[in-house]
Amino acid sequence: MATLILVRHGRSTANTAGLLAGWTPGVELDERGAEQAAALPGRLADLPLAAAVTSPLERCRQTLAPLLAARPELPLHPDERIGECHYGDWSGRKLSELSDDPLMRIVQQHPSAAAFPGGESMRAMQARAVDAVREWNARIDEEHGSDAAYLMCSHGDIIKSLVADALGMHLDLFQRIHVDPCSITAIRYTPTRPFLLRLGDTGEFGGLGARPAPDPAGEGAPQGADKGAEDGGNAVVGGGAGAA
Repeated sequence: MATLILVRHGRSTANTAGLLAGWTPGVELDERGAEQAAALPGRLADLPLAAAVTSPLERCRQTLAPLLAARPELPLHPDERIGECHYGDWSGRKLSELSDDPLMRIVQQHPSAAAFPGGESMRAMQARAVDAVREWNARIDEEHGSDAAYLMCSHGDIIKSLVADALGMHLDLFQRIHVDPCSITAIRYTPTRPFLLRLGDTGEFGGLGARPAPDPAGEGAPQGADKGAEDGGNAVVGGGAGAA
């Protein structure tokens, strides 16, 4: 079956502001995110792609714009099922404020039981994303053959949940997975099992070094590999800012 190339959108204004964006309108790539998107065509230059599928949110469309400009023949298909988790009442709020909410402990330690007020459960988020991938795998396989590769541009929690499914991991373990902005994750599906070929590949390793100290004013998400190291090992909901 097809090989899926998962691209997380480039760094966004919400990432650098430490906000949980969700489906909040007006969230776009920041300057660094635009640079990451501009580099994407070169990173994928040697890989033929049968199609591109995108979350309908603007930050994903902006991430793919340079790639589509370089490959005008590449068809683009929006799919709401790979859109960001519906965080409901949490959307647009600062992660620093949400860290003290009792629900955050459930999100971190038992996400399969987590449901966002006014939004959706993390189980539902994973289920719709997995359904989308399975359907697109079959479509690409039928239209382009089993050796074809296609791309999906989506969001941190969506990609982490798809990786967990591919690895046969319970959703309660998916917070152990990390994907940086504009990183590439590749999964090859077969009739019997998926194979994880790449995970969160950005082509740079500076973010694996020492992390900067958190902002004492609590403004914004720390840059570096993951905020988890500074807050007792918690993963950042929504994926976090990732590497600068």
